[in-house]
Amino acid sequence: MITEDEFLRISVFLKRKCGIDMANKKTVVDGRLANYIKNKGWKNYNEYMDVLERDSSGVLERELLNLLTTNYTYFMREFEHLEFFKREVLPWLKQKESRTKDLRVWCGAASSGEEPYTIAMVIKEFFGIEGSAWDTKVLATDISMQVLQEAFRGIYSEDKLSSLPPQWKKRFFQKVTGQAMYQVKEELKREVIFRQFNLMNPFPFKKRMHTVFLRNVMIYFDERTKTELLQKVYNQLEPGGYLFIGMTESLNKDAVPFQVIQPSIFRKPGGE
Repeated sequence: MITEDEFLRISVFLKRKCGIDMANKKTVVDGRLANYIKNKGWKNYNEYMDVLERDSSGVLERELLNLLTTNYTYFMREFEHLEFFKREVLPWLKQKESRTKDLRVWCGAASSGEEPYTIAMVIKEFFGIEGSAWDTKVLATDISMQVLQEAFRGIYSEDKLSSLPPQWKKRFFQKVTGQAMYQVKEELKREVIFRQFNLMNPFPFKKRMHTVFLRNVMIYFDERTKTELLQKVYNQLEPGGYLFIGMTESLNKDAVPFQVIQPSIFRKPGGE
């Protein structure tokens, strides 16, 4: 059983390194780490943290993040967002960027790939044959290298694809021989750029984004961290750019000057 001091040490480490707030999740931390600690042969959590903090390779830190962050996602999640993106955002961007034909969309919590691949499918369907003249690639980042490797492989069970329109399943996925599994076709895979990125770090992007999907990730952050992150996102958006957050998440309108479009859809003023 994890002691209070051991739990505090782990939670402070997580907060300092990546902004994740586990302050009220002692049971979760113990439940997800206990067997891992035991199987690796460490006597207790402090011994584990001693080794982790000396690990210059970063392998143990990544394993800790993989164990403690829930990567629950699925295709077509929060479908209303996708409908709005296709109906309102993409037509605006098609007109706005008609000269440059440069679309900049960032999915900041890519997890195992279902969300960025879904966004890419929406974009492909919207642009149709015109898409070949546009740079429509989606940047997909996550702090966990483990889930990004899954995402890049792009192999999903048949039931995972059940929420997709049949024509999308046929167009963008191919059956893995001898298995009830499907793999993302190259046509779609080329449209998503996967990168590991810690949202607490300075944003390295050279150009501002048109749309940011930051859905169901801020549940791990306290209010101060969340506000700081949202301010960075605001600064990184083009005027008129859109932010999508999870439908159960909230944004402090007094802290960050987004215009509210819908409860989970926000826009940076300007750029009309």
